[in-house]
Amino acid sequence: MNQQPGPVIVDIAGTSLTPEDRERLAHPLVGGVILFSRNFESADQVARLTADMRSARDGALLVCVDHEGGRVQRFRDGFSAIEPMRALGQRWDVDPVDACREATSIGATIGRELKAVGVDLSFTPVLDLDHGPSGVIGDRAFHRDPRVVTLLARSLMHGLLLSGMANCGKHFPGHGYAHADSHHELPVDERPLKTLLADDAAPYGWLGEALLAVMPAHVVYPAVDSQPAGFSRKWLQTILRRRLGFQGLVFSDDLTMQAAAVAGGIVERGHAALGAGCDMVLVCNQPAMADALLDGLRWRSSRAFGTRLAALLR
Repeated sequence: MNQQPGPVIVDIAGTSLTPEDRERLAHPLVGGVILFSRNFESADQVARLTADMRSARDGALLVCVDHEGGRVQRFRDGFSAIEPMRALGQRWDVDPVDACREATSIGATIGRELKAVGVDLSFTPVLDLDHGPSGVIGDRAFHRDPRVVTLLARSLMHGLLLSGMANCGKHFPGHGYAHADSHHELPVDERPLKTLLADDAAPYGWLGEALLAVMPAHVVYPAVDSQPAGFSRKWLQTILRRRLGFQGLVFSDDLTMQAAAVAGGIVERGHAALGAGCDMVLVCNQPAMADALLDGLRWRSSRAFGTRLAALLR
C-alpha cells in the first residue's frame, strides 16, 4: 500500500542522497522536498536526483523549488535565464498586451524546464506589491498596482498551466510594504485591515480559483493579529478562506526563519502553523530542526488535505 504524504517539506544536503536524507524522506510525516542551488549541478543530475528521491519513498512526494526568476532562480546552467518580475511590470507600463504575452511565455518556460527534471512546483508567482522599501521583495514583485500584479500573475499562471505545473501565490497578505527581512528579523506592517485588503491582498481574491496554493508571510499585521500571518487563524481561516474564498493548499514559509521564532521551538512552530490553517510546513537548511519536528509533530490527515495536495501533483 502506498504511503500517504505528510505535511512536512524537508530539504536534502547536496547533489545526491545521503543515508540520512533517505531515512528522512521515508518518514510518514514527510510530504515534500524543496531543492536549493546546492542541490544543482546540471539538468541531468537533478533529474536523477528527483527520481532517486521518489524511489526513497513508497508513495507521492511533492518536489518543489523557488524558481521565480531574477535573483531567486535556483537552477541556472542549462536553464533559461528568467528576468526579475519587475521587468514585466515595466513592460506593462509600455505595452500591457505584450507584457501579458511575455508573462505567459515565461510561465510556460519555467514549468516545462522544471517538469523535465522531475520538479512538481515552483513557489511562484510573487503577489507582493512593489512598494519600494522592502529589500527582500524588491524586483521580485511585478508592480505597485494590485490590478497589474493580478493580470501579470494570471498570465504567468496560464503559462505554468500550459506546461502542466500548478502555482503558489506568495506572501499573503503582502510582504512588499514592511522593511524588515523575515529571514533575519520579524517584520511589522502597521496598516489597517481595510488598506491591506484593498491593496496588497486584493490579488488573492481577484485570482479566485486559478490560484492553487498560497504561502503566507512571516509578517505581523497588528491591526489584525499579534501573530505573523502564517500563524494566524484570523488571516488564514477568517480572511483567506472565508472572506476571500480560497480553496487551495496553504504552505507555511520556512519555519527556521528568524521571524518564525515568535511561535517557539520548531515543534511549537509546526503545531502553530498547522493549527492556524497551513496544510504543509517547510523546514529548510536545518536538518536537526527537521528531525526534531518529525519526532515531535502530532498530525492527522484529512480528505481536504489530500484533495488540495493532489491538485499540485498532476
